[in-house]
Amino acid sequence: MFEMTTTLIGGLGIFLLGMKYMSQGLQSIAGASLRRLIGAVTNNRVLATMVGFLVTVLVQSSSVTTVMTVGFVNGGLMSLTQAIGVIMGANVGTTVTGWILVLKIGKYGLPILGVSAFVYLFSKHERIRYTALAVMGVGMVFFGLQLMKEACKFLKDLPEFQEWFLHFQANSYLGLYQCMLVGCILTVLVQSSSATLGITISLAVTGLIPFETAAALVLGENIGTTVTALLASLGTTTNARRAAYFHVLFNISGVIWISTIFFWYIKFIPWLIDVDVTKEVIVNGQATFPESVKAIAATHSVFNILNTIVFLPFAGKIATLLTRIVKDKPQEVAHLRSLDIRILETPVLAIDQSRGEVLKMGMICDEMVQILNRILSQETPATEDVDKLFEYEEELDRMQDEITTYITHLLAMDLPQEVISKGRCQLRMADEYESISDYLQRIAKFRLKLNKQGRAFDEAHNNSLLDLLNMVEQQLTHVTTAYQEENTDIVSATVHSGEEIKKKVKTLQREHLDYLSKEKVDPYINVSYTSTLNALRRVRDHVINLAEALAGEK
Repeated sequence: MFEMTTTLIGGLGIFLLGMKYMSQGLQSIAGASLRRLIGAVTNNRVLATMVGFLVTVLVQSSSVTTVMTVGFVNGGLMSLTQAIGVIMGANVGTTVTGWILVLKIGKYGLPILGVSAFVYLFSKHERIRYTALAVMGVGMVFFGLQLMKEACKFLKDLPEFQEWFLHFQANSYLGLYQCMLVGCILTVLVQSSSATLGITISLAVTGLIPFETAAALVLGENIGTTVTALLASLGTTTNARRAAYFHVLFNISGVIWISTIFFWYIKFIPWLIDVDVTKEVIVNGQATFPESVKAIAATHSVFNILNTIVFLPFAGKIATLLTRIVKDKPQEVAHLRSLDIRILETPVLAIDQSRGEVLKMGMICDEMVQILNRILSQETPATEDVDKLFEYEEELDRMQDEITTYITHLLAMDLPQEVISKGRCQLRMADEYESISDYLQRIAKFRLKLNKQGRAFDEAHNNSLLDLLNMVEQQLTHVTTAYQEENTDIVSATVHSGEEIKKKVKTLQREHLDYLSKEKVDPYINVSYTSTLNALRRVRDHVINLAEALAGEK
């Protein structure tokens, strides 16, 4: 009994870990493809469904795709109609796992795992390493499945378990709903419909449960998998919750209508793929039912394909209905919703989301320089300009904190070198942009303090500061534009413009000293002028740091 229990738990653990490694490896290999696919999502429901299918095939997890979709809706990057299409496609895509398990390579799972593990550990080429990780995941999936099958053989010989399983036979509607409930609870517990599918296949192949019971368990698993999306929607925007609720509605409605024709359906599937689910094959003195694997995979696929065909024409109306039923919150958080922790499941997409926020920081800094220009140009700065500049500085502080937290979580994961490099670059750039905003606010404070005291720069000094600020603005805009266009070859141009700014600062400082020796200057004006020059020089230093970070220089 102990050996059977440990084998079953060990097999399930290896299966789940294999699914994780396979997903992680495939995501790393298909990073660019994933980005293109998500970018291709439109309001065309058929195209969105195809994208959901392909993304799920690439990441080998409908839960990851669905949670990621909830994250995108939460960040305002995907509409509810688009999300509905993607979720339907994800449900079809997850059935591919069942067909992978149909492959008769269970006994080769351990050799596949061993060989790919060596390649992963000793290969220096990153793409080869992550391909090996994906293959290692496949090996673990089959080895875990093999272990679960072995454990189920022990179960078959125990009269207590045979008697217990007799209570869960889908030979009546009561039995059908009992089996669906078991499948649902099991999926909620292990948080993976693929794992419960593997357990179902193990039970069916060893003859512990008949095909109809396995089919009922599969239907229950489809309900259980919706819990992941529901949990992911907690604390999100209204639209994100609507997307999660659609996933529940889609799967539960599908299970309800298919259960009404269940006994016809379980006869139709074996006929459709031409298999005999009652055919026994003796292996090592044990009776097995290998044909049931194909039938279970087909049951899963046909159900999700039919359900998608039924729901697809009504996607727009369902979105409208959910919008009416699930009311908008009075106030929703607007800050950095795209940095959703749920998207961290797919690092290649997560790093793109944080890049967008760092770029937004750069654009806000550009706007701050323009506002500061207006403040320095006016005799009495406009209140709205001053308020906006201070508001932007506080916003950049918050943005930097959130970006740092997000990327720190991301970098704690096992990532491709490309993602690590981008993450480090973004951390540094967010810090530099925030520092620039501090200096811009400081310059504004110098001017406001003078105004409060009834003092002001003379025209010559004020114009010299405006000229210097224009030079800094051009340098900053050049770097931000380069980041937007992913142009990393900007260090030399930025350093050159930085040298020009440095010379200008020295010239102005020298001219100011000459002026001090000839004219009597108010001490407050003197301090404010020299402090403004120093602050602009520090902005110039941080812009050069931005260019170096963008180019990957340390």
